[in-house]
Amino acid sequence: MSKNAQKLSIGEKIGYALGDLSANLIFQTLVTFISFYYTDAYKIPAATASTIIFTCGIIAAFFNPVMGAIADRTQTRWGKFRPWILWTSIPFGVMAMITFTTPGFGMTGKIIYAVITYFLLLIIYAANNLPYAALSGVLTGDMAERNSISSYRFVAVMIAQFIIQVLLYPLVLIVGEGDKAVGFEKTMTVFAIVGTILLLITFLTTKERIVPKPEQKSTVKEDLGDLSKNRPWIVMLLVTILIFINLSLKGGMYIYYFDNYVDEQSLATFLKGIGFDNVIAGINNFLSEVGLSGYKWPDDPVSSGFSLFNAGGIIFMIVGIGFSKPLADKFGKRDVFGIALFLSTLCLFVFLFYSPESSSLIYVSYILHGFTYGITIPLLWAMIADVADYSEWKNNRRATAIIFSAMIFGLKMGLTIGGGLVAGILALYDYDINLTVQNPDTINGIKMTVSVYASIPFFIAVGCLFLYDIDKKMEEQIEEDLVKRRGEA
Repeated sequence: MSKNAQKLSIGEKIGYALGDLSANLIFQTLVTFISFYYTDAYKIPAATASTIIFTCGIIAAFFNPVMGAIADRTQTRWGKFRPWILWTSIPFGVMAMITFTTPGFGMTGKIIYAVITYFLLLIIYAANNLPYAALSGVLTGDMAERNSISSYRFVAVMIAQFIIQVLLYPLVLIVGEGDKAVGFEKTMTVFAIVGTILLLITFLTTKERIVPKPEQKSTVKEDLGDLSKNRPWIVMLLVTILIFINLSLKGGMYIYYFDNYVDEQSLATFLKGIGFDNVIAGINNFLSEVGLSGYKWPDDPVSSGFSLFNAGGIIFMIVGIGFSKPLADKFGKRDVFGIALFLSTLCLFVFLFYSPESSSLIYVSYILHGFTYGITIPLLWAMIADVADYSEWKNNRRATAIIFSAMIFGLKMGLTIGGGLVAGILALYDYDINLTVQNPDTINGIKMTVSVYASIPFFIAVGCLFLYDIDKKMEEQIEEDLVKRRGEA
């Protein structure tokens, strides 16, 4: 099959990207708010929340290789991976909705409910998102097109991240009229419905083009044996775990950072000085004019400052994504990924040196972090697709889903470890929801988390990339050889 035959239309790229927009309305909520939801809205102790997030996540993560083996062996008229997007779209929406519903149970009942719903949400997420991720490896064999798909996909991710990290918390306060539990329930119900519709669009607009040779037969044992000898796969598994530890750890702790560390008066002065208060006043006036006077943006500096902080990072992540493809096409994915990840890590580490009054520096550093990290975002998944090609190139067998399942396993492990660490660190430093002002050790623990602790996984990931073999020259060789083989087949 020629490369031109595997060029994708803009419509298909957008349709595929909408699947990640859907998934990330839920995933970004878990990364950013699951610990906060359990401690401050659901009202269970931080140590209990940590145990639930960690235990359920670890157990659910082991479902991913199983799901990968199942998906690779699925045979339908729609392909291997697309049908799973269809079959799981409604269950995924339902589980997302009920996970963020607070029942009127006692403490024991609430804990049992949280365990069951969170665990099932993670299982359904795996059954949906693993085939979705693997789908990117079979839409086209053209590596430049994969870079393009990844860019579309992660613009959608950034849109979802913007919605969740910038708008979710104010929406929770608005629609819940100050009741966080009610606000989460109403907001997540809307997101669940929208997400289900987007997944159905993804199913309808995409097509699987890379099909294993009919004579290809392999057992799960053979697939796992191929992986164990695939050093790029091992490296990317470790990198994926480390990246998502960072994302979950810092993402989950920022709301506590603004609520407990950043000086509220200095933050209010900063927001006024840059004109953000005028923007909020304009939004509230607009809502009043259209008959929604009961809905107003919260007037406390913390919610506004937290939303603006996330907005600045996300906007510049999107800018960074725009640089990702041309840089990767010129210098190769591995080298661009490693350099950008290292620079983004430095932008996190400097938070260690900022005082509670350093509002300007906090925002500038996070914007720079957003830009440099944004360059890496599409490359991670494009590199994983390259690892699937590398495996086919070396072994003459293609096992796309099981390779992606390992990476989703890494994602889940990172999310679980990072999310568990958020609640665990809060418990370790004696975080108390009943205190108006946390004790100094707790506040220092929060500061250390968003700076030093969050930087460590990224630094280790950069080191791992020195063992990743697929540079630009090898990318081109793999693509050329596979195109020739598939044409002959």
